[in-house]
Amino acid sequence: MLDDLAGKRTGERIQILRERKGLSRPVLAGLVGMSASWLKGIEQGRRLPPRLPVLVKLAEALAVGDVAVLAGTDMDLGGAVSVPVASFARIPHDAVPAIRDAVRDPMLSIPGMPTEGDSLASRTADAWRLWHTSREHRTDVGRILPRLITDARTAARSADGPDRRRANAVLADVYALTQHEVVWASEAELTWTVADRAMSAAQEADTPVALAGAAWTLGMVQRSAGDTDGALSLAHDATELVEPMMDDGSDEIRALAGALELHAATTCAKAGREGDAWRYWDRANAIARGLPDRYHHPWTMFGSSNVDLHAVSISADLAKPQEARSRAEQIDPEEIPSRERRGRLGVEIARSYSQRQDYPGMLHWLEFAYQTSADSVQYSPSARQMASEAVDHGGPLIRRRARALAGSLGLPL
Repeated sequence: MLDDLAGKRTGERIQILRERKGLSRPVLAGLVGMSASWLKGIEQGRRLPPRLPVLVKLAEALAVGDVAVLAGTDMDLGGAVSVPVASFARIPHDAVPAIRDAVRDPMLSIPGMPTEGDSLASRTADAWRLWHTSREHRTDVGRILPRLITDARTAARSADGPDRRRANAVLADVYALTQHEVVWASEAELTWTVADRAMSAAQEADTPVALAGAAWTLGMVQRSAGDTDGALSLAHDATELVEPMMDDGSDEIRALAGALELHAATTCAKAGREGDAWRYWDRANAIARGLPDRYHHPWTMFGSSNVDLHAVSISADLAKPQEARSRAEQIDPEEIPSRERRGRLGVEIARSYSQRQDYPGMLHWLEFAYQTSADSVQYSPSARQMASEAVDHGGPLIRRRARALAGSLGLPL
């Protein structure tokens, strides 16, 4: 309902949408790296409307797909009637066109000889390992993903009986990896298509492992689109599916249940629901502590260190930078087996410094993240925004380093 926004100032629109979403002023302000007093001044009209980069961050935090919805009677967007948030978040990658073609190929006939299921499962596992071990994981996985998608689709089409179910389980895993590859690098429609096909393949496989993994994948897309209720409902349903197998099931089953709990925790944190976020996190933590020492699920990376990493993210999402930093200090990055996740840890710590406008500290952790996993910074909208902030507001102390990082990311200087 946008009728109640008509004729309103930018600040009034922000306040209406914030209250509609159930976010407190400190939480929303923290999500965009500003103070509650700053946001209060914006909402009450005592401050000028925020500049476009901050307005984009507010739109993302409020799950508003179009920045123009926030622009009130006191703000000029240069005549634009629509300014999609996605136009700021998309970071194109050279691999996307070939991946798009592989996903959209109608495949009316089966190309070539079908691939053996065991070989395809091994190739998929190798691709996930590459995702978690390469410094440029999007680039390296992007080279092999189009052929892997085509072969997995071919196998699912050509197999019969139990082999068909197994082939679809592998296809669901391939689509999960594809979703990771294209998020932030392609149009939203392709991301949704991939996630939906992952669920369809999992339904064909008809196993709890495949269905739980596909729910984890689709839930992340729902969350990124601002569908908090849908993402949580899907996580609940998938968790209920695997719960009966928790006591006697495999480590993989328990890890997927834990990954779903973490997904719910993060979803609640991004919606400002602090109590629910930590309640789900506690459940995930209990599952992780019951797994073998140093166990990590091969592609969700669920395990104790990943649970600890999510505690940092949740604290940052809830605009509690000191808590985020305290939790981060308890983590040894080398215990995180995924290079991609270690890079993400650096980005999350940088967010906690950004929320306190500590630009030297923020830049230090962005540099750590970039050296660890370049693509974890290159294809993170929040990391790119922070790199721009370091250039604009960091001052002479870090100006050269900030400009160097921004240049590596291809950002305008």
